[in-house]
Amino acid sequence: MKLKGFYSSLFTIAIPISLQALLQNFVNMLDTVMIGRLGSVEIAAVGLGNQIFFILNMILFGITSGGGVFIAQFWGKKDLGGIRRSLGLMTLIATFVAVVFTVLGLFIPHQLIRIYSPDPEVVRVGGEYLRLACLSYIPTAISFSITLALRSTERVKLPLVCTSVSLLTNAGANYLLIFVAGLGVKGAAIATVFSRLVELVILLSWTYSHGYEICGKLRELLGFDWSFVFKYLKIAFPVIVNETFWGLGTSVYNGIYAHAGTDSFTAYSITGTISQLTWVFCMGFGNGIGVLIGKRIGEKKLDEARAYALRSMWFMPLIGACVGILLLPLSKLLPFLFNVEPEIIKMATQILMILILLYPFNSFCMDWVVGVCRAGGDTVFSAVGELVVLWGVAIPLGYVAAFVLHLPAPMIFLFLSSESIVKAIVGAIRVLSGKWLHEVT
Repeated sequence: MKLKGFYSSLFTIAIPISLQALLQNFVNMLDTVMIGRLGSVEIAAVGLGNQIFFILNMILFGITSGGGVFIAQFWGKKDLGGIRRSLGLMTLIATFVAVVFTVLGLFIPHQLIRIYSPDPEVVRVGGEYLRLACLSYIPTAISFSITLALRSTERVKLPLVCTSVSLLTNAGANYLLIFVAGLGVKGAAIATVFSRLVELVILLSWTYSHGYEICGKLRELLGFDWSFVFKYLKIAFPVIVNETFWGLGTSVYNGIYAHAGTDSFTAYSITGTISQLTWVFCMGFGNGIGVLIGKRIGEKKLDEARAYALRSMWFMPLIGACVGILLLPLSKLLPFLFNVEPEIIKMATQILMILILLYPFNSFCMDWVVGVCRAGGDTVFSAVGELVVLWGVAIPLGYVAAFVLHLPAPMIFLFLSSESIVKAIVGAIRVLSGKWLHEVT
């Protein structure tokens, strides 16, 4: 089948999503790099403080990804009422979850940090950071929902602009509060809160002033009945469970590194900060494929949707291999970006080299879980497949590597990351079977 416009449509959607994610990661990296000038304890403290946000982020991603399945297919049908009901419901759920996390961050921040690290100084500094940073969770949840709805309706430029402004705001506030005012990690937290509020205000004001398709009055956004709620949850709940337990699993990764030693966790944190600068392109293309497939399903062009999925099977690993190579020059910048011991830099560099080899597998996993199966409403299979491999393969191997064999950080990373190969095989079988395609609207 000739897929007219596949690549042009994909790049039109994927590049702005990738650039937005890149800028979002620059916002996060600014905190890590600037705090990195203060020392390894501060890096570890902020890294662990952000683990709570990471879990929230995964839950929000699950909530909004489930909503995105509906919005993309409603977009194919040009059903604006369905789009607005989906946005309203997922924003309501996302905000509720953010409120819960905010309360936990305000009242038991040190206890949360202690889950990951036994180091009392890391717990003290991380708790100070988390108590302030958690005030950004609610505006982030609302922005998350609006951004996903805009992407699913192919409005990808506004989120990019908003994130650009947020980056500049965060950079300036970070410098002033961390170094000029001397507030350290507290300054980084305050800067994050301020930049998230600025992003939300711009996002809301521009979207409504320009009358975008997702915009509706309150009664339109909340105009869903219980049958729609149950239908939404049938698709979204597996995604929420998937992202929540995937986030918890990744958080266990961090706990394994933290208990293996502050140096090991610092090296892993540095690696994560750098690798996210390239991973955003895999994420952008995976999400772009999901939008295109969901729209084709909504238009009832099912053969075309299946053909898109098959083409993505070789295209996404190729993207992964290309962007993975970008980690080579980035690895040379580590000594200049982070004021830590040479041994930590060496461990971080070794982890990046392993990651380069795994990028094609990781990229295909992003494709079949987020791009193909979720767009096709096959959320139960993608959730089960991903979580069984994560909790049944990766975490047990990581535990053995760290606590039984007492291996160094790069080898722990290799053991933990082996799950991507297994998951890629599972995904390839599912995509080829064609059983992933369902019309949910």
